Amino acid sequence: MKAIVVDPPGKTADSLRLDEVPDPQPSDEEVLIRVHATALNRADMMQRMGNYPAQHGASEILGLELSGEVVETGSRVRGFSVGDRVYGLSGGGGYAELATMHESLTMAIPDEFTYHEAASIPEVFFTANTAVRTLGQTLPGERLLVHAGGSGVGIAAIQIGRLIGAEVWTTAGSDEKCERARELGADRTINYREQDFAEVIREETNGQGVNVILDVIGRDYWNSNLQSLAMAGRLVLVGLMGGANAETNLGMLMQKRLRVMGTVMRSRPLIDRAEITRDFQRHLEPAIVNGDMKPVIDSVFPLSKAAEAHQYMAENKNFGKILLDCIDIEELVEV
Repeated sequence: MKAIVVDPPGKTADSLRLDEVPDPQPSDEEVLIRVHATALNRADMMQRMGNYPAQHGASEILGLELSGEVVETGSRVRGFSVGDRVYGLSGGGGYAELATMHESLTMAIPDEFTYHEAASIPEVFFTANTAVRTLGQTLPGERLLVHAGGSGVGIAAIQIGRLIGAEVWTTAGSDEKCERARELGADRTINYREQDFAEVIREETNGQGVNVILDVIGRDYWNSNLQSLAMAGRLVLVGLMGGANAETNLGMLMQKRLRVMGTVMRSRPLIDRAEITRDFQRHLEPAIVNGDMKPVIDSVFPLSKAAEAHQYMAENKNFGKILLDCIDIEELVEV
């Protein structure tokens, strides 16, 4: 099969190239999928650079989420058959014509979803759901601050917050992204290139702060995040784009009774990822099907242009998900 390989790992996207590799073989509890689409994630860029190796036993091919058609099932698979349209968070292998996925992580694609829409959903909605609902325990009427409101996770979190009934605040890097975030349901947007979000929050909430923060930045936002949290506030870290090491005033955590939590997806045990999948299907998938929430796709590149797609993401040009089409491998796809 054709797949994107990393040769050699490096900071520049030109280490990605399309090549012939052996077809993956499904285990007894896996399905083999003809991949129609996969989506880019920051974790893919880290893995490309050699900083985020694949988990033991997982495919070393990039691509954490995918959609496609089942072409073979393992001997113990009972919930899926050849020809089924499926999607899910695979943990690796998406940048290819074929990929395997454990049955417990595999979801049937609702009739309302295209393959592209399905591929754009799992990683960002699973991550945002875990951060906003499960860990953040966001309640109706609480203030939720979502950083990187133009990212895939940010877009999902804005919509989840709105679905809960929270007052959603978000930061983004341009007025255009702020406007699009408001269209998705954000109540207050802050262009972080022009305003200090901590100052805005302090002034506009009369010093009360926000109840929950979803953060993808880490060190560079650490102190401002703590200052922005209300009493008994919750900070959920889902990324460390601004650095992993930060000095802090522990007294502030104690005085304000703050909770700081972190989460990752790929390194979780299979049973955890399966439960996160089921939780999404119970609580969020119906809202996407009926139109209360929606996946947002920025652009679609053919699989052969994975390097260009990575460069595009590195430049933070996107609002929403960047996809790779694994059927039209060589041709640009119109969104």
